[in-house]
Order: sequence, then C-alpha cells, then structure tokens
Amino acid sequence: MFQGFTSKSSSQDFIQPMSKPRLEGKVAIITGAASGIGEATARLFASNGATVVIADIQDELGTAVAASISPGKCSYKRCDVTDEKQVEETVNHVLRTHGRLDIMFSNAGVLGTAAPIMDVDMGELDRVMAVNVRGTAAAVKHAARAMVARGTRGSIICTASVASCRGGLGPPAYTASKHAVLGLVRAAAGELGQHGIRVNCVSPFGVATPLACGLKGMSPSKVEDACCAMANLKGVVLKTGHVAEAALFLASDESVFISGHNLVIDGGTTTVISSLQQLD
Repeated sequence: MFQGFTSKSSSQDFIQPMSKPRLEGKVAIITGAASGIGEATARLFASNGATVVIADIQDELGTAVAASISPGKCSYKRCDVTDEKQVEETVNHVLRTHGRLDIMFSNAGVLGTAAPIMDVDMGELDRVMAVNVRGTAAAVKHAARAMVARGTRGSIICTASVASCRGGLGPPAYTASKHAVLGLVRAAAGELGQHGIRVNCVSPFGVATPLACGLKGMSPSKVEDACCAMANLKGVVLKTGHVAEAALFLASDESVFISGHNLVIDGGTTTVISSLQQLD
C-alpha cells in the first residue's frame, strides 16, 4: 500500500461485461477510409455505435462505402490531408453536423515507390512526407483544437507501421515518414494529456491493402504469402480487420489510461533478431 493512499474496493473497480456498443454515442473521423484499413475500421466503428465520417480523396469509393455502411451512421467528406485547410474544414463540418468530435483516426497514407536510398527521388520523398507526416500533423492539430475547445476527453489514433520500429521493412521515404509519425504521436500525447486527450498509434506488419498490392503490382494473395513467409507468428494471416480491432480498442474507453503508445500488430516480428532465427 502506498503511504497516504486509501483503497476502496468496489465492484466498479473491475471491468464489467459490456451491455452496449463500445463506441455508442461517439463521433469519429477516419482519414483514408475509402479502402483498406480505413474502410475496415469505418465498418467496425459504425457497428460499435459510432457515427463515422470517411475523409478521403477517392470520391466514388468513399461514397459507396459510406452508403453500404448506413446513411444514418456513416457519411463521406472529400478531404486531401496534404491541404491543411481541407482537414480543418472536415473537422468543422463534423462539428456543425454532429456537434462533437470524439475520435480522430489519422489513417491516410502512401507507400511511395520502392526505390533504394541511392535512387530516392526528392520530389517523391516530399510527396510521401506531405501525406504521411504533414497530413497526420494536420489531423492531430485540428482534432485536438476541437476536442480542447469543447472539453472532450477524446482519442486520437494514427496509423504508423512496423517501419516506425526498424529499418528494412519498407522503402526509405516511407520508413522515414513512419518514424516521424511515431515521434509526432509521442509529442502530442505529452502535450494533450493535460486536456484528457489520448494520442496513440497502430503499427501493422504487412497487410494486403490496395496500397500494398500496388507497390509491386502483386495480388492480395501474393502479398499475404510474402508477408507470412517473413512473419514471426505462423498460422495467422494479418488482415485489415485485425488492425481495425486494435484501433477500436484505442478508440474505446477500454484503453482509457493508454496514451503515447505504439500498438505494434506484427506477431512479434520486430522483437525478433532475424539473423539468429536463420541459425535455427
């Protein structure tokens, strides 16, 4: 027992069985939610009671996804995250329409090309950083402003990557950008904690999203085969739904005291020393 600390046991000290959806009454923006991880998360958030706004530049896809989820629970708003004014307007649109913002999932991102460091095109590097880093910073900035102004104890989640943990798991520009996203999350968590706002990120291993498949023109099954061959944990194929479940945890009150955390979804791959594995 800590000196000066009094513990009062009660049934409320323990987690109770959930009797309602995990995000009931909450409003969420998900950037890059017209496909891939964002789409899976939009569907999962909505099925757990959230009102979801899909923010993307894929108008046809985004509109179709929103309509397929539920016109009452999900809508589409065009938003290019490289343009801060569009990010700000998206947040303001949500506040005007729904009166609040509880969750920002900054998920929009690009892989860039697979060029090695000696062949990196600086224009391509700028593009990757503009989407992955500046876009994330804009999303965090304007979501935080809205939450602080309304006294909302919100949750901000960013999509990083296993490439935020180590090199060699993605192209150089992409790896640099995801390291920056992780740094941004940690800095924001430090500043926003005083306002009751949590900031975390999810860092998935390889997932067969349209972006991943497009990097080398591979089919989803080929991408999954390649990722499974490299993965530490065998017998499981990482899907977008697994990443969405991690985002749901960080968005919900189940993670009420978790902030500044990088939730790595990689089956232990980034904790294993590959060179030692090869000796087995």
